[in-house]
Amino acid sequence: MPSPNPKRQRSAQRLLSEVFDDAANIWVVHYSCESFYNRPEGHSPRITSIALRRLDSAQTASFSIHQIAERRKIAFADIEADYDSLEEEMLRNFFEHLKSYQQMKYLHWNMRDANYGFQAIEHRFGVLTGGNDGLYIVDDWSKIDLARIILDIYGTGYIGHPRMPNIISKNNISTRDFLTGEQEAEAFENKDYVSLHQSTLRKVDIIANIATRAYDRTLKTNTSWWGMHGGRLNELVNWIATHPKFSAVIGLATIIGVIIAIVTLL
Repeated sequence: MPSPNPKRQRSAQRLLSEVFDDAANIWVVHYSCESFYNRPEGHSPRITSIALRRLDSAQTASFSIHQIAERRKIAFADIEADYDSLEEEMLRNFFEHLKSYQQMKYLHWNMRDANYGFQAIEHRFGVLTGGNDGLYIVDDWSKIDLARIILDIYGTGYIGHPRMPNIISKNNISTRDFLTGEQEAEAFENKDYVSLHQSTLRKVDIIANIATRAYDRTLKTNTSWWGMHGGRLNELVNWIATHPKFSAVIGLATIIGVIIAIVTLL
């Protein structure tokens, strides 16, 4: 299993520390949508619910089509017929929320592109409205991808695919209301909007849980201690072996002795 790149690992650990130092200004964000696979016509998937959770207080804001329908007194059986207007209002409310918290940053899991991410939400809003009136765009510097942070800290082999369900299982995190991507797509087909909403709420809790464990250095992964620290030790070996003062006075046996001593102290 390849060790994490030491420079990226240190950078990711610093970033995670900065996130928790600024926890009062961090929202954890996740959303559920129609499946984005098997779409031969290329239409963007409908969005069903979005959840935002404050990292410091766990206070949560959520947006969903079935809640909009309930406020409008639209019967459950009629949601599909009114989906465009319900989805548009849900997204408009979401962007209004973002606009009211312009200094916040957003911790997410793989929300990186137009397939699944902020760009996908923005595109969906444009499809529904035919314009940008009411759209609020979050700056890229305000988006923090926890999935990439975990990869940089623990290495690419830290857990098997699919990574979120497997890291949840590895750490005995509750899966109550959690749906996989495939299950969410099935729930959408079955018009089970409540389950989709509950899954979205659960996932922002899970993302916050994973982030907290990684920050506390208690997250369980498949990466061994040696895998976590091997890169740093390799850097030290290379530095000792190539440094003029060391290379002139010590041989390979001494270098090995130094490394053994360091490992013993750690």
